[in-house]
Amino acid sequence: MKILSIETSCDETAASVVENGRFVISSVVASQIEEHKLYGGVVPEIASRRHIESIAVITQNALDNADLSFNEIDAIAVTHTPGLIGSLLVGVNFAKALSLALDLPLIPVHHLRSHIASNYISHPDLEPPFICLVVSGGHSHIIEVKDYTTFNTIGKTRDDAAGEAFDKAARAMGIPYPGGVYLDKVAESGNENSFKLPRPTVTNSKYDFSFSGLKTAVINQIHNAKQKNNTLPVDDLAASFRKSVVDCLTTNFIRAAKDFGYSKLVVAGGVSANSLLRRQLLEECLNYNWKLYLPNLCFCGDNAAMVGSQAYYEYLTGNIANLNLNACASTPID
Repeated sequence: MKILSIETSCDETAASVVENGRFVISSVVASQIEEHKLYGGVVPEIASRRHIESIAVITQNALDNADLSFNEIDAIAVTHTPGLIGSLLVGVNFAKALSLALDLPLIPVHHLRSHIASNYISHPDLEPPFICLVVSGGHSHIIEVKDYTTFNTIGKTRDDAAGEAFDKAARAMGIPYPGGVYLDKVAESGNENSFKLPRPTVTNSKYDFSFSGLKTAVINQIHNAKQKNNTLPVDDLAASFRKSVVDCLTTNFIRAAKDFGYSKLVVAGGVSANSLLRRQLLEECLNYNWKLYLPNLCFCGDNAAMVGSQAYYEYLTGNIANLNLNACASTPID
């Protein structure tokens, strides 16, 4: 089954053709990073406008790269939640139009489910059940994946997502956008023990995260250095901050795996590309003789291939939308 999938949840316009949920025939992503870099972050109105300008061309490129025509596609899939509402609406309406014009099934896909499914592409042997840490610019969740379309949220952030904390801290340190990516690179040359930063916990909720206080602690370090006219060692502060965030993520994830009895661990989302997070979780899993699945770096960020992968399993369970499908900025994965 060949599914043409569309992804426009934030600032990447993406289209892909995926066969039977596992084989990527083509994947095209148009990034808006250079434009949003001018503002230090994603501007929703600009993102929506660029999706409108790009989506038809990107979709045709995905078909051309797959050497397929619309007549050889079996279904249309689209990210409909969560994300920036203006961006989502562009993708949803475009997919609805394709579904109507081609008389093909329309498959709605949850963005976080797609990120988890990126591992099905990277690891053809991976099957549920397993436990997954989904970490991105907008989300930090520990998810119990009972089946391809059955999920249980074990823990999540109470305030900032890990990726958001990375981006905001990087901006405060003067690290260029996209902050999380560059902070990871800067931190590689720093001393992670230079600054004593907190490892925040959530009272009476041992699987939930909180990163707003950690972000504030970094900003206070920067302000203190400025007030004392001291030169701030950015690489050391970046390394210390990265270590604090990764420690929080790792601690709760490993705790949940133990408590819920999982030895198969999966990581997904943009922050799954973080080099320290990968190293630290791999080390933890080796200690416990657990299996760790990480997505290929090309599938960590937003892309449509992961949408097409999850869409296949949604289709098998009868999750087909009609033309009343609407975009939604926020919807639980379960």
